[in-house]
Amino acid sequence: MKIWIIRHGQTELNRNGLMQGITNARLNKTGILQAKVTRKKIGSPHFDAVYSSPLHRAVATASIVGDVPESEVIIDERLIETDFGIYEKRKYYLLGPHMTLYWWKPTIFPKPKSVESTDSMVARSSSFLSELEKKNYKNVLISCHGGIMRALCGYLENEPTGLRWRRPENCEVRVYEYKNGKHRFVRSF
Repeated sequence: MKIWIIRHGQTELNRNGLMQGITNARLNKTGILQAKVTRKKIGSPHFDAVYSSPLHRAVATASIVGDVPESEVIIDERLIETDFGIYEKRKYYLLGPHMTLYWWKPTIFPKPKSVESTDSMVARSSSFLSELEKKNYKNVLISCHGGIMRALCGYLENEPTGLRWRRPENCEVRVYEYKNGKHRFVRSF
């Protein structure tokens, strides 16, 4: 099985440098274009299933890149973005040292009180992917967000912390293969 993971396209909150977490922002014109360009970049694989976070920006990206109507996108709550609590909609450069240090190195610095823990993100990702591995898909698309994508990729790359903490760009795609109980990174777009 090939597992294609994509971060959603740009929103106005992204464009303005704001944390959006579980805020239900929609794709802006750039985000829609990014998704269309990404679909062209990846060619035309047929996805046996297209999964998404329940947030609009991820569902719209899933529909465009997966080449399916939004009504056929399978929503899974475990793919929702990290809850940033009081940091939602704040400028990245105005988060303060506690949140800035945590989001830079979450395995070293403690999380702020209102923010979802990386342990929670890892648990959600592991639960979702271990169920997915039992399916008989050839290609599956997962549309999600920058924070939770780090945990999904950490699982697929067998990271000891369960996290692959490199920040994905909007509409960045990472492709993995799951075969004989093992994961392998294939490529990124």
